[in-house]
Amino acid sequence: MLERKWSPDLIQFTFSVRPQISPVIFTARVKGRLQHALRKAESPTEFSRKVAFRSIGANHRAEVENYIQAQVDKEQFVDPRFTELVKQFTVAVPAVDLAAPTATNSGRYWYNLHLVLIVQGRYRIADPDFLRTTHDWSFKIATKKGHTISRLAVMPDHLHIAMRGNIAHSPEEIALGFLNNLAFALGQRAHWEPCYYAGTFGEYDMGARRKKRAVGCSRSN
Repeated sequence: MLERKWSPDLIQFTFSVRPQISPVIFTARVKGRLQHALRKAESPTEFSRKVAFRSIGANHRAEVENYIQAQVDKEQFVDPRFTELVKQFTVAVPAVDLAAPTATNSGRYWYNLHLVLIVQGRYRIADPDFLRTTHDWSFKIATKKGHTISRLAVMPDHLHIAMRGNIAHSPEEIALGFLNNLAFALGQRAHWEPCYYAGTFGEYDMGARRKKRAVGCSRSN
């Protein structure tokens, strides 16, 4: 726990959480353990069934989305034809508003992730079929797993995705889901480094010192 604040009608906490924990499990554990501690202190308290969960990080939502959108321009490829090819696979989905929460019977969840996957050895793959398959399957995977993509950039040596995650899935589970399914889509070959970056972000910025992020390594089978 990093910070806490409470009033007669509201309790707020800021936590740093391991990447293996999903928002649903995390909020249930916090609420359950708090109720248990209050009972032990002979101050039993009944909480509302609904909670509010917000992912935060070093950057605001707009900064993350703009960063992904600017990937091709940042690379400054020498060949303008290749630049135009790669630009086809940088996508913004205006209908997806990551400022809006996922609403359930248990509460509201702002669960946004910036996922980055790296091609093995940072080797640059210029094959249009690789870029197109990675683009198309990223959206297929998101739909299958219950995630919603707002920005996507398929680059020759890495992949960026800004998404609203399925609140039942942990950051690690989401990252491995993309690693494994993209490997399958690309001919069951180990195109990706067996590592990922999954940084949380939202409407609020707690600064780099309190950045919530998940970085892990696991084989993509």
